[in-house]
Amino acid sequence: MNAVEEYISRFDEPVQERLYAIRRAVMELVPDAEERMCMGIPTYDRNGKWLVHFAAFKKHIGFYPDPDGIQAFQDKLAGYKTSKGTVQFPLDQPLPVGLIREMIEYRAKAQKGN
Repeated sequence: MNAVEEYISRFDEPVQERLYAIRRAVMELVPDAEERMCMGIPTYDRNGKWLVHFAAFKKHIGFYPDPDGIQAFQDKLAGYKTSKGTVQFPLDQPLPVGLIREMIEYRAKAQKGN
């Protein structure tokens, strides 16, 4: 079990399922992403640059697609609490995996341009 799997294993099964869904999306969409723990949460880098982070909290899943990832999806994120580089997906609502996949793809394309 690696450090990310250990992190995920600390949560109850419904939260684990959400975290694994995000992890699978990153690994499927950006297979060359490097998985590691940074600041105590799962982090994915590509070509030495940060791609996305995610974390579980008491009432939500935090997803960190960088400020440009939040800005680019501002309209689609209107129903969620956001900050400069974070969106909160409440645990009492379905996880919007399709939207998360779009955000991961956006970040991967944005990184290729740099």
